[in-house]
Amino acid sequence: MEGIANEACSLAGHWGLGKLIAFYDDNHISIDGDTEIAFTESVDKRFEGLGWHVIWVKNGNTGYDEIRAAIKEAKAVKDKPTLIKVTTTIGYGSPNKANSYSVHGSALGAKEVDATRKNLGWPYEPFHVPEDVKGHWSRHVPQGAALEAEWNAKFSAYEKNYKEEAAELKSIITGELPAGWEKALPTYTPESPADATRNLSQQNLNALVKVLPGLLGGSADLASSNMTLLKMFGDFQKETPEERNVRFGVREHGMGAICNGIALHSPGLIPYCATFFVFTDYMRAAIRISALSQARVIYVMTHDSIGLGEDGPTHQPIEHLASFRAMPNVLMLRPADGNETAGAYKVAVLKRKTPSILALSRQKLPQLAGTSIEGVQKGGYIISDNSSGNNPDVILIGTGSELEIAVKAADELRKEGKAVRVVSLISWELFDEQSDAYKESVFPSAVTARVSIEAGSTFGWGKIVGSKGKAIGIDRFGASAPAGRIYKEFGLTPEAVIAAAKELC
Repeated sequence: MEGIANEACSLAGHWGLGKLIAFYDDNHISIDGDTEIAFTESVDKRFEGLGWHVIWVKNGNTGYDEIRAAIKEAKAVKDKPTLIKVTTTIGYGSPNKANSYSVHGSALGAKEVDATRKNLGWPYEPFHVPEDVKGHWSRHVPQGAALEAEWNAKFSAYEKNYKEEAAELKSIITGELPAGWEKALPTYTPESPADATRNLSQQNLNALVKVLPGLLGGSADLASSNMTLLKMFGDFQKETPEERNVRFGVREHGMGAICNGIALHSPGLIPYCATFFVFTDYMRAAIRISALSQARVIYVMTHDSIGLGEDGPTHQPIEHLASFRAMPNVLMLRPADGNETAGAYKVAVLKRKTPSILALSRQKLPQLAGTSIEGVQKGGYIISDNSSGNNPDVILIGTGSELEIAVKAADELRKEGKAVRVVSLISWELFDEQSDAYKESVFPSAVTARVSIEAGSTFGWGKIVGSKGKAIGIDRFGASAPAGRIYKEFGLTPEAVIAAAKELC
């Protein structure tokens, strides 16, 4: 019934995934009762329409030969995935609870278990495996060993004849990154042209794909806006499986789930996927599964704030940064320029058991002095400071497109004789991982005059600025206007930061 199933199965049919065989347990029962209360469509016809081969096993309770024949038939179909619909009785064998919703999510209970054993003619104690059953399944052990030995011999021969290709395959199987891969990351100087971080992201993706054989991915029908196309590759399609641009279509939830599968398939596969940051609402469940499953998926999320402009509040993320900072085992990264974007990708590749979300701008941003790939790995770091003795008058903190605003405010405050430190807090999670000594070197506990600025909810910033600091942000929905005007209307300006700082020091 769930929408994600249709998204994923639609793509499976489009791609002609002939090795995919799915079993559908057609027992007509859901937690609320018989499925006829909410589900009366023809699953067979739907899957045929999606481009699947469909087989119906009418007796899934005891029709073992029918099931074996269905599997054999499914394996013979090479050009499309197969759905085997198996009609069963839920709780089969239970005298009093079979074919009822009460057996769906609850234990049978000791009495009904006993009755079911007698009904099925199963005289054995709990957890006892009879010898004939053990012998039947154990035959797979020598078969598996022989198959593995055969595969290893084939790979050894392949390695001798195709050294480069074998090394590439081995790196995908083992997850070992090529030596020096990070040297491919581009670097920038303050003299480099201003650019949107979504464009800088594309530069990084196209640099990394040359050195990371397992990097592949795409967008949910927004590649030209997310800037995620790999220019040296074509589209991954049924006839071109060697290509690395994956066209997910408008299927955000399915896209995230597919990337989870890719990430968990082999340690050396590094999937990325993209859409507008606000549309993570359509795929939050998949992102949560990434975190829960420790799947290294790189989520490239562009149009990260009110700075996207005239598309207005339906497309302008407000609460999203805070919500992902609250999600366990997720790296929420909001780079301010080219060096920070490169640093975000470096971290995302190295964090093997953690998904990363990169929130990227639509509007152009300058390349700032003091940003660095190394600094990003700390999560928060000082980009400029005219104080001494780790005792600035005020600390200004920014992320992403607002770091530039903090820098401009600091320049003006310094002209008035203030000692000002500017901190980029690109990732709260990475900063939390640092030592207490490092955190103190960035945010000395004695300095309570702190001002943060971020084009999003101020929720959570209290732990950074403290009870005596000020958090400048947006705690309402956005509006439709050009980026420059909307920033001014919402008070995200150097003047607002300067005024807040002067109240504190």
